Amino acid sequence: LHTAYRRQRQMCIRDSSTPDLISLGDLGPAELRRVIDVACEIKADQLGYSDFLKGKRLAMVFEKESLRTRFTFDIGMQDLGGSAVFLDLSQAARMGARESVRDMAKNLERWTHGIVARTYRHRTIVELAQSAEVPVINGLSDLLHPCQALADTMTLVERWGTVAGRKLVFVGDGNNTCHSLVTAATKLGMNVFVCAPEGYEPDAEIERAAIAAAAETGGSYTLTSDLMEAADQADAIYTDVWASMGQEEETEERAAIFSDYSITEAVMEATSPDGVFMHCLPAHRGHEVSRGVIDGPQSIVFDIAENRLHAQKAVLAMLLGGDKTEGGNA
Repeated sequence: LHTAYRRQRQMCIRDSSTPDLISLGDLGPAELRRVIDVACEIKADQLGYSDFLKGKRLAMVFEKESLRTRFTFDIGMQDLGGSAVFLDLSQAARMGARESVRDMAKNLERWTHGIVARTYRHRTIVELAQSAEVPVINGLSDLLHPCQALADTMTLVERWGTVAGRKLVFVGDGNNTCHSLVTAATKLGMNVFVCAPEGYEPDAEIERAAIAAAAETGGSYTLTSDLMEAADQADAIYTDVWASMGQEEETEERAAIFSDYSITEAVMEATSPDGVFMHCLPAHRGHEVSRGVIDGPQSIVFDIAENRLHAQKAVLAMLLGGDKTEGGNA
């Protein structure tokens, strides 16, 4: 999806010898659904995949602190029979400072079978993928968070079966989580609303791609600044922190701007009878969401956190497992 990334590699290992997961925008609707199906299959039959990546090694290179991404990729590799090596750059110079991104990629490809990177700059992920001859997975960048969106949509598929036609609302900053969620949901035929204050809308290219995807799948994409209009009869309300990592100096300013966009019990009362609350975590109770909502019966935030493990197992199996996911177990 990003303009600097034009190789259009496919997730399902067929035609490309080195597929990556940089953006869900690189997947067609059927391919996205296949990833979710494989994730559900692995979750239902975890022992059946216990040797799937036996002998495979994953490099984990993180510029940002992490709980869910780090644990789920590491545990995921172990559960699939492989291993992971973690390189913590959160307290060090960013990738490309001590050693070029290309040279790092060329080293890691000699030692491991795949790389997951969590970076500040999206172009770092792109350069890794362009340089490495092993699959590269975007664990998070300033533009996109594809693994999170896979877990989000997997959780909704588990809950509802069919998500097409359901109303999904993202409230807050048009950030990396929002970008990948909008991309995935429109590809699945959902009616997506983004509710954001002026000046904090999603990236225009992301929006154009979402509108095009919705036209193909029968979904829709709507941008609004009216929270209660967006929440009306919503099947799911999603929010995120108002200031992401790297934006700490904007915390107070953003708190004032987003103060009217907090997800409270009153907002959730406007949703559909089975409406759910979603958050990628970590959450700031009393800011973007009330304690009563995130810890209440409509919240599915920990179901999503659990499914990070299974969604990422699917990504690992499909990227590092060769042609095994073209039939048989998956």
